[in-house]
Amino acid sequence: MPSIPERPDFVKNIADVMNRQEGDNLPVSAFVGRENGEFPQGTAAYEKRGVAVEVPEWQPDSCIQCNQCAFACPHAVIRPFLLDDKEVKKAPNGFVTKDAKGKGLEGLKYRIQISPLDCTGCGVCVDVCPTPNKSLIMKPLEDQEKEIPNWDFVVKEVSDKSDRIPLDTIKGSQFARPLLEFSGACPGCGETPYAKLVTQLFGDRMIIANATGCSSIWGASAPSTPYTTNAEGSGPAWANSLFEDNAEYALGMELAVKYERNRLSDLMNEMVTLNVPQEIKDPFLEWLAGKNDAKSSKSATLKILKVLDRQLSDKRAMEILKAIKDRRDVLIKKSIWAFGGDGWAYDIDYGGLDHVLASNEDVNVLVFDTEVYSNTGGQASKSTPEAAVAQFAASGKRTSKKDLGRMAMAYGYVYVAQVAMGANMNQTLKAFLEAESYPGPSLIIAYSPCINHGIKAGMGKMADQEKHAVEAGYWHLYRYNPLLRKDGKNPFVLDSKEPKASFEDFLMSEVRYSSLKITFPEVADQLFKIAAEDAKQRYETYKKLSEG
Repeated sequence: MPSIPERPDFVKNIADVMNRQEGDNLPVSAFVGRENGEFPQGTAAYEKRGVAVEVPEWQPDSCIQCNQCAFACPHAVIRPFLLDDKEVKKAPNGFVTKDAKGKGLEGLKYRIQISPLDCTGCGVCVDVCPTPNKSLIMKPLEDQEKEIPNWDFVVKEVSDKSDRIPLDTIKGSQFARPLLEFSGACPGCGETPYAKLVTQLFGDRMIIANATGCSSIWGASAPSTPYTTNAEGSGPAWANSLFEDNAEYALGMELAVKYERNRLSDLMNEMVTLNVPQEIKDPFLEWLAGKNDAKSSKSATLKILKVLDRQLSDKRAMEILKAIKDRRDVLIKKSIWAFGGDGWAYDIDYGGLDHVLASNEDVNVLVFDTEVYSNTGGQASKSTPEAAVAQFAASGKRTSKKDLGRMAMAYGYVYVAQVAMGANMNQTLKAFLEAESYPGPSLIIAYSPCINHGIKAGMGKMADQEKHAVEAGYWHLYRYNPLLRKDGKNPFVLDSKEPKASFEDFLMSEVRYSSLKITFPEVADQLFKIAAEDAKQRYETYKKLSEG
């Protein structure tokens, strides 16, 4: 039987009604008490759509516990879990585990668990599995109903043990709960794995400004909200702005948080000068020393929260404690992100994005580069390369792809990275960690295969297509970290190897290029040649930058 989780009042009285296409019948009174139009997080988990024909089945005997399947999953439906002996004893019948491998995981059991009713059946997880005989096999959905109680068990009864292993590895990052789950994105979506990873690394302290586009639709298609919270109730705060001002929207969030935290600094600096017990001062001194470091500010915040309700004889000290308590939601360093596609970043809000990057404020920008306006039907953008067929470029685009990364690097103080998860998971993870920790603006341009590309092998090969793009020299991987210059090092690191695969073979693997051969054969070869030359020149430019 399908899993029927306990449904909160919002889900029963609002979300379920809207999903039945009966939202017009809801009175205004149904929304009374929902301040500022806020929707609760995590409502997508209650939909249990069951849309897949086939879903993956874990093969524990051959599994090497690499967690790459979870890393690549676009919908967060396949996850690794660590269990202690008590949890194993409580598990349902037929719940198979194996000894967990890795330093810090001694004495624990390991299991890959799939949520069959949330899976879209894309098969990306099977494609990325590195074991020779594949440790995941696609099976009919009706044969996997036994996994429904297993999923319910792991999400309700198995505790988070992500602190047992560092998060800065592919394997370790996937033990952290994704705070983006079960979105309405297309099966095999190339965008969502990046956003999901960001929430696993920084989600409990994230604030996201999301440009209108695909990412705003799969990110919050009312009444469903895939962004969720962890066991402590912390998760990303998400809001959607207009297509043309999202970068500025994120900057406003950063400036507001910065103002409030500067005010906290003033209050705490005054507090430590007053005649109050040292055990009151110490947490504030600790916070002041590490307020811009996520880990340090979390540690100090836990101590500060314990003293905010203390009764002190000094009237001014009591006023300060109250003022700090009023601002306690910004004690922990926030991670401010702007999400959006290439239509937003390269075109419609490029002026705003440039303004934000030039501001030198600590805003992280993640561009899901699909090389077209994906959400509105696949129109050409300034990110669309030569020869690609798109709306408004039916005979192949005649101008080159805008090099957004190099333009941002020209400032010298902006962290810039270009990534492709399927080509190099380690480089992708490293870029996200470096960008978020960089004390200034950062820009990550993430190659995101899309159904508009017409990948002939299917979207289940999404990650493999990213790999082929890099091997053919179509897409390049690099990181530009201004902090390296302070150490006397070259800030530009080229992570791509010399292209070896056929550029034209890659183009012909996608309908957006191969269709040009059919509709306009007289120009296809010419444009393909120009596209190949442009890609080669880009690589040579990056190579020179990496050589100093």
